[in-house]
Amino acid sequence: MYVCLCHGITDKAIKQAVLEDGVGNMRLLKQKLGVGTQCGKCVQMAQAIIDNTIIDESLFKEVC
Repeated sequence: MYVCLCHGITDKAIKQAVLEDGVGNMRLLKQKLGVGTQCGKCVQMAQAIIDNTIIDESLFKEVC
């Protein structure tokens, strides 16, 4: 799903940035992908995706 329409950034791209590039907050995400640098309507959704990806990844590591 598209999260940032201004830059055409999807939820998958955000998850990939978190998992592969270590992005853990909006400041880093803005630097990496440009999310939230135009209209800003995507910031809350992008932050939720970052948070959920980090939580999901840490829960997965605890189980393994």
